[in-house]
Amino acid sequence: MVKKTVVFGALALFITAVYLTAVFVIGSFVAEQASSTVSFAAGAAAALAFQPLRALARRIADRVVYGTRATPYEVLSEFSERLADAYSTDDVLPRMAALLGEGTGAISAQVWLRLGGELVPVATWPAEDQQASSVPMPSDELPPMEGEAFPVRHQGALLGAITLTMAPNDPMNPGKEKLVRDVAAQGGLVLRNVRLIEELRASRRRIVEAQDERAKKLERNIHDGAQQQLVALAVKLRLADQSMDRDPSKAHELLAQLQGEANDALETLRDLARGIYPPLLADRGLSSAIEAQVRKTDLPISLDPNGVGRYTPEVEATVYFSCLEALQNVAKYAEANSATVILAQSNGHLTFEVVDDGRGFDPAAERTGTGLQGIADRLGALHGEVTIRSEPGAGTRVRGRIEVGT
Repeated sequence: MVKKTVVFGALALFITAVYLTAVFVIGSFVAEQASSTVSFAAGAAAALAFQPLRALARRIADRVVYGTRATPYEVLSEFSERLADAYSTDDVLPRMAALLGEGTGAISAQVWLRLGGELVPVATWPAEDQQASSVPMPSDELPPMEGEAFPVRHQGALLGAITLTMAPNDPMNPGKEKLVRDVAAQGGLVLRNVRLIEELRASRRRIVEAQDERAKKLERNIHDGAQQQLVALAVKLRLADQSMDRDPSKAHELLAQLQGEANDALETLRDLARGIYPPLLADRGLSSAIEAQVRKTDLPISLDPNGVGRYTPEVEATVYFSCLEALQNVAKYAEANSATVILAQSNGHLTFEVVDDGRGFDPAAERTGTGLQGIADRLGALHGEVTIRSEPGAGTRVRGRIEVGT
């Protein structure tokens, strides 16, 4: 690298010397035979005439130093043009990796995106290279990574990273490092948009998977519950019909049994219907529907409805099933002695809180489970949000908020 710097300096001095000599000689020659005004004009004309040659020599000098790769200015200029044009993020990120790889003379370059608690490779140069696997990222600092790693931030948030593998005979230097950091600063907004798109895709996948799982669970419940009961009813009805003439007393006994079994089947179907969309929620609203569920639990649960009213079916269903999901988590994992459900409306938002006195957990250390993620997806579909406050030994508070207007 020192050799290239010396060559570049020598070429620059040579080009400048030739340029000044040409201007001086032509200007002096004209000055001997003309006035000062004509001499000045001739010197200016000579400078303009030699300017294209100087620019050509400059490009040759750049190629001597940088080889076939682009100069730092060309890298930044092309990347800025890519961002300004209507390129999709799928086009920009691979080009970003390619520009950095070519502009720094790296062996390979990768762009990483932070998703959840991991860094995921989203673009690799050369393209035929196999992408690395995801890297765990438990904190806001970059973990140890292979090669030279540079963070990509936007508005202070760490969104991803750029890694470069340099050749031993052409290592990283301050000039290349500045180039990578400049590109990373411009690419922060791109990574933010990519992450929003990926999070939206992941949320949609989870919603579809949850719907599929719910449909399968409903089918199993129908098959193993109501369907079996109804099949048994049909068999006993035929027996009662056959016994009616031969043994009326036995037929009456069977009919009495059938009446009780029919009521059981009806109750099973009602339970299934409540799991899909409880009639009480549609008829009387959130407070009554949640209260009915609370009464069925073994854990002592208090309800504080704070006089909430009626809302759209989408809002009521979202809050209702979110509360049920949170209460199921309390029953399964919290080891709590009691819990409280709080409903409230203020400043155009409907809020709910499910608070327990269980063992708690560290949200930063443990990945969000499917139940809490399902609550976040439900609320996110209606532009709501969920926050979780918990710590070991201090219980958990799940708070959701959704806009409902005044």
